[in-house]
Amino acid sequence: MDEDAHAMDVAVAQDNLAQAIGRSGQNVRLASELTGWRINVMTEEEAESKRDQEIDSLVDSFIQHLEVDEDVARLLVEEGFTTLEEVAYVPLEEMLEIEEFDEDLVEELRARAKDELLTMAIASEEALDGAQPAADLLEMDGMERHLAFILASRGIVTMEDLAEQSVDDLVDIEELDEARSGTDHDCPCALV
Repeated sequence: MDEDAHAMDVAVAQDNLAQAIGRSGQNVRLASELTGWRINVMTEEEAESKRDQEIDSLVDSFIQHLEVDEDVARLLVEEGFTTLEEVAYVPLEEMLEIEEFDEDLVEELRARAKDELLTMAIASEEALDGAQPAADLLEMDGMERHLAFILASRGIVTMEDLAEQSVDDLVDIEELDEARSGTDHDCPCALV
């Protein structure tokens, strides 16, 4: 489940896939309408493959950002850590519950995570400082100056650039809530 995007994957046995989806996808559409969530139905094998890919991606991220070996990164993922923020700010006692971790290792991991988060925040601010939105984006109805600069930092400089973005691309921008990103189709303030 992705609570931020209001999306979920549902794994069903291969034999039940057609029934779960329904004729022309009507069962999935109805379930989506009733729950308000985007539902992606897949086989158990596809779900397992996707989960493995997500785990590998998290492991690679920890290896890169924390400068740890694969064993430590994989152990963090197995223990439920998915972000640098969690490594940096989870209570010390919780991390010490991991059998293979001692206090020195936990302190080092937390320090590295905090340093990396700070480095990423500085880089993000520098990117925002250098990005210049076009006049048409700045003057667009409902556009806030700060948001225009955030969009520009992501390569969305003109109204045309904004129009070419998918809702999924816009939802990934933290400063855009569901209504402004276009996922709330009843909202008159949607940007797309």
